[in-house]
Amino acid sequence: MTRLFRALKPAALLCGLLAILPTAQADYPDRPITITVPTAPGGTVDIVARILAAQLGDELKQSIIVSNKAGAGGVVGTQAAKRERPDGYNLLFTANSNQLIVPWIYAKPGFDPLRDFVPIAAVGVVPNVLLVNPTFPARNLQEFIAEVKAHPGQYRYASAGTGTLNHLLGAMLNEKGGLELEHVPYRGVAPAMTDVLGNQVPMLFASLPSALEAVKAGQLRAIGVSSASRVPLLPDVPAIAEAVPGFSGDLWVAFYAPAGTPKDVVAKLYQGIKTALASPAVQQRFQQLGVTELHDGPDELARRQASELEQWRDIVKASGARAD
Repeated sequence: MTRLFRALKPAALLCGLLAILPTAQADYPDRPITITVPTAPGGTVDIVARILAAQLGDELKQSIIVSNKAGAGGVVGTQAAKRERPDGYNLLFTANSNQLIVPWIYAKPGFDPLRDFVPIAAVGVVPNVLLVNPTFPARNLQEFIAEVKAHPGQYRYASAGTGTLNHLLGAMLNEKGGLELEHVPYRGVAPAMTDVLGNQVPMLFASLPSALEAVKAGQLRAIGVSSASRVPLLPDVPAIAEAVPGFSGDLWVAFYAPAGTPKDVVAKLYQGIKTALASPAVQQRFQQLGVTELHDGPDELARRQASELEQWRDIVKASGARAD
């Protein structure tokens, strides 16, 4: 009997643990969730993250903290998110530029976008806008191109950092438009925009949500949008492709989790995000900011990023952009 009891004791203990685990999963989340945003406050990724964090917190009935960790075009924050425990309490909210362009810009970015993260949901897409300080001697796209071509190498453009989409859009404009703009990287779009507002640097590409208020206030002049066609919020601003054939590049944003995060936790997060996106409050804010909703689940987002990763490799190679 003693030997039988000893043999059964580990099995009974295992059964007890297994009985507890489903309850723990069902109770997720039972403490605050942290979302790492690898950009500075004030940019589109940060703006959209905070809109969704508030609504998602209501859906999950838990506090959600947004933590900005900017630097190196998103590398600093993405590396930090990669190192977090894969338990569903540490998420990454990032843009395609950070996740799919940076690996081709840096020889050693310190993360693999396909291997180190589990896709949860892509939530929105926005165009970028080419902006100039109001003192810039061009009032429209045609005048801008003529001015820059007349002064090769004399004009600089700011970006949120090497390897970001607004860096690469400038490189693409140089290549496809035959321009010679000099790149000036910053630690996020907000400080870059501050220097353009102060005319320390005359121009930058910025996402529509982060630029809209300054454009409406006349603090910055919108010259062109990066999408293939014009956007409803700026109907009088041409698509750059109207003057530079083949120019196009939009930013999309998405949720990820460190590799190894349980599938049922990912599924619950996706359902919460999906419900949050459908809320009138989020839809109204997206419309105000010019954000077009995306509804990619884990599988759709995985296919999207795998496909676009190879596309951006070719674009980066053609542009010659490097950060080594």
